[in-house]
Amino acid sequence: MKSSIEDVAQAAGVSTATVSRVFSHPERVSPSTQQRVRKAAEKLDFYISRSAGLLKSGRSMRVALLVGSSKIDWFTGRIIEGINTVFRDTRYDLVIFPICNVTQRKEFFENLPLRGNVDAVIVSSFAISAEEIERLSTAHLPIIGINISDTTGFTASVSIDDREGTSIGVRYLAQLGHKNIAYCYETFDEGLNFSSAQRIDGFSEACDNAGIRSTIITIKSDEDGFNTIYSQLLSSRNKDVTALFFHQDSLAVPFIFKAQHIGLAIPEHLSVLGYDNSTFSGEVGLSTIKQKPLDTAIKAAQKALALVDGDMSAATHDIEPVQLLIRSSTSRARAL
Repeated sequence: MKSSIEDVAQAAGVSTATVSRVFSHPERVSPSTQQRVRKAAEKLDFYISRSAGLLKSGRSMRVALLVGSSKIDWFTGRIIEGINTVFRDTRYDLVIFPICNVTQRKEFFENLPLRGNVDAVIVSSFAISAEEIERLSTAHLPIIGINISDTTGFTASVSIDDREGTSIGVRYLAQLGHKNIAYCYETFDEGLNFSSAQRIDGFSEACDNAGIRSTIITIKSDEDGFNTIYSQLLSSRNKDVTALFFHQDSLAVPFIFKAQHIGLAIPEHLSVLGYDNSTFSGEVGLSTIKQKPLDTAIKAAQKALALVDGDMSAATHDIEPVQLLIRSSTSRARAL
């Protein structure tokens, strides 16, 4: 005969309500009691049907994460890690939806929320339309943003100030005497309104304020970034560029390796500044603007769970600081 919840409660010396909480809301039960209940359940070969519990609670126990790429890059990887850090000890599952264009974004908002498949939606690094926000609001789903430049309609968010990050970088390079700086970034789908586009605006504005000549170098997704950038630097218009500011470290790191391969000294010939403090930036001595996506994601996940439970004190929009890390890839501007 199959063991009952009463059998487990008696074996563990607790109430049936405590047994239920161990399997449905373990965060509400002390670790020692959890261990005692789980040992008793294992010995009695007892389990609680997940589907039955979900039907009773009226929840799906899933949170959707929308990311603006089909690739798991450094940033997205840290976001997923941070959210899972919070969800690990709960019954919540994280469902990841790569959103590569406006069409895919539209399909998500038309289909998933209205079917009751998730309890909250976390949107990472791109904007959603007023209509899409209305769909989620109608379905009574909290919307939590990570690195969102426009939080209108979002229930809560945790972001950095991308514009301020590049402004800090420009002011630092200006202090080093750089008067002609190029900003390098890989093109992305403008329809998704990525928050990091604010970095480009911040760069241009900071250069104007500091009296610095600015150049924007765009790299297509199918191009070799180094070849595109170096060709631009060899042009007569850009021959006086003394510093490169990269949209993200993942572009700056390979540039440094290839530059050294052809004898271009970093930073003696050219200073290089990145953004993110991602993998290998420290190993190659890349000066960069540091953000902490892991910490940002943990806070966003905590907000999501609180809002699902009806705790509206989590409905805040928090701005996390960025930090300039000075390493060996930047120095005073060379004499022209």
